[in-house]
Amino acid sequence: MVAMQEWSPSSWRGRPALQLPAYPEAHALAHAERRLAALPPLIFPGEIAQLRERLAAVARGEAFLLQGGDCAESFDEFGQAPVESTFRVILQMAVILTYAAACPVVKVGRIAGQFAKPRSSEQETVDGVTLPSYRGDIINASAFTAEARCPDPARLLTAYSHSAATLNLLRALAQGGFADLHEVHRWTADFVRSSPQGERFEELADRITQSLAFMEACGFDAARAPQLHAVEFYTSHEALHLHYEESLTRLSERAGGWYGGSAHMLWLGERTRQVEGAHVEYLRGIRNVVGVKLGPAADPDDVLRLLDRLDPRQEPGRLVLIARMGSDKVAARLPPLLRAVRRAGRTPVWCCDPMHGNTVTSSSGYKTRDFERILQEVRGFFAAHVQEGTCPGGLHFEMTGEDVTECRGGAQALTDEGLSSRYRSACDPRLNGSQSLELAFLIADVLKDARRSHGSAGSASS
Repeated sequence: MVAMQEWSPSSWRGRPALQLPAYPEAHALAHAERRLAALPPLIFPGEIAQLRERLAAVARGEAFLLQGGDCAESFDEFGQAPVESTFRVILQMAVILTYAAACPVVKVGRIAGQFAKPRSSEQETVDGVTLPSYRGDIINASAFTAEARCPDPARLLTAYSHSAATLNLLRALAQGGFADLHEVHRWTADFVRSSPQGERFEELADRITQSLAFMEACGFDAARAPQLHAVEFYTSHEALHLHYEESLTRLSERAGGWYGGSAHMLWLGERTRQVEGAHVEYLRGIRNVVGVKLGPAADPDDVLRLLDRLDPRQEPGRLVLIARMGSDKVAARLPPLLRAVRRAGRTPVWCCDPMHGNTVTSSSGYKTRDFERILQEVRGFFAAHVQEGTCPGGLHFEMTGEDVTECRGGAQALTDEGLSSRYRSACDPRLNGSQSLELAFLIADVLKDARRSHGSAGSASS
């Protein structure tokens, strides 16, 4: 194992690096990196330490992780409305899960930095013209022109600016009264309000309002309880663009180490989790929460090597293993990983990503996901944990609060023909606000049953 003292924020540059863009002008990239390095970090060590404490509770089965947001944020769609709508739906989902399962929910957004996307091919060909693939707005633009597809280092600075503004808004929403449980009736978007999910959430909101009134009638001063007026909300993104991540890495003498200043949690993708690769090398040296995506090809020995490399001290709340197997593979591929990690005495947070293993192309040519397959993988994830006696810790999904038509099925019964009406994603299909609430209600029942089974197993073993 590489000794920790040999690590530096730039030591990744001596390792094989996948999924990084080839910039035509090295000096322009270096200039952007210097400017980023001189800017304040977006995240601070105390916030990261707090998230790690919360995730340690998740790993012990005392809380649940809800991580959601856009597949890839867009510079063009930047503004208050999309940020507020995503935050609102995550709040609603968290309330549904908390109320149903009597379980604290740790809320983490795929937001304020999710600007880079891994690609399966370096190039894209359309009508005989071949250009570099679109890699997310932090690198190039989605328009199919040579100018738009050329990697531009100036976009690193734009990404920082957008992230800073988004974080400012998120902090205001989380702490400034928007998240007050007394305002729960105002969280539902207009297009969701008249749907079955909207009506069901309004019934839940009525029960919450009645509970608050009862507490106040019994003498509990709800007006002074901070837990009812504000929420903790954390940010995350895939640590794909290492030039950006290195430039925002800061040393904290007080915290006793380096930390990534771009987000509270950073994760490795399925394409960048090579144990000897550049991305693992960078992430092993920072104090942030680190996630690792594990697809159906993940091998137990590789997973254990990743745990040793990324978390040699076995620190609580440090690692989140995010399974993305596919609904047809989760029952066979996940249990061996759970078993190997448990036998090694490791207790990371186990999280389910039911989105990425269930992407298909519709008859109309759109990338889409079927709601039923998403739910099927979630059920398979929980069933595997019951089988192996381990703790199902969270859910990781791609969603938006906007009224998009990108995933098929659900109570809306969205079909192939309906995808084109409001398909806005530049990369992967997302659940809309109504589908997200529907999923939360369904998962709440699964989570409640799983927690009951986990508690019964714990009582029996004691």
